[in-house]
Amino acid sequence: MHNNRSLSRELSLISLGLIKDKGYFKLNKLQIEEIFEAALDTLINHCRDELDNCESDLENASQKILDSELHEGVGSSFSNVRDDLKKSLQKIETVMNTLSVTLDFPKLIVSSGQIDIRDDVSDRISKIINNLKIIDSDIDQSMDGWRLKRLPRIDRDILRLAYVDINFLSTPVAVACDEAVNLANKYSDIQGRKFINGVLRRLQTVKLQ
Repeated sequence: MHNNRSLSRELSLISLGLIKDKGYFKLNKLQIEEIFEAALDTLINHCRDELDNCESDLENASQKILDSELHEGVGSSFSNVRDDLKKSLQKIETVMNTLSVTLDFPKLIVSSGQIDIRDDVSDRISKIINNLKIIDSDIDQSMDGWRLKRLPRIDRDILRLAYVDINFLSTPVAVACDEAVNLANKYSDIQGRKFINGVLRRLQTVKLQ
């Protein structure tokens, strides 16, 4: 169930990125469905690209191991090869975790005991679109002198999704913040990640008072 929710959030984030960020607007159910389909294609293509990168990393690591074996005894250090291999394997593990959930997607949709990810994504997007003014206003108040509109789009959408989790979907604050940080680690840059962390901490403090 936790993995399903994480996948919902990621697909919601990709979906929001496909909507033009021009003021306040309304979307009908059919438009949201089309955006969801496009987001799913984007995520699957991202996974394919990551798999290709992993294959390349593994080939490089294998070649380095072969080279080091050939030069063993000629003073070649094995530690560099081992470090490269470790990094490759860590990257592959991250990708495989994403893939394991994504490749289960058809099964998740038809499984009666699971949340319907399609409906969950649609609900999150609708809540953001229909409440955008109040969401952005509340986040602005937690930004300590900054304005939400000055942030990159991806960072704004990550914060909006966290806000919806906390204020509309009764998600525990710590869980919503962890999920937002996971999305920031995957989709934002270092500066964005730090900023999102700071805003989430302030949102958390406000919510707990």
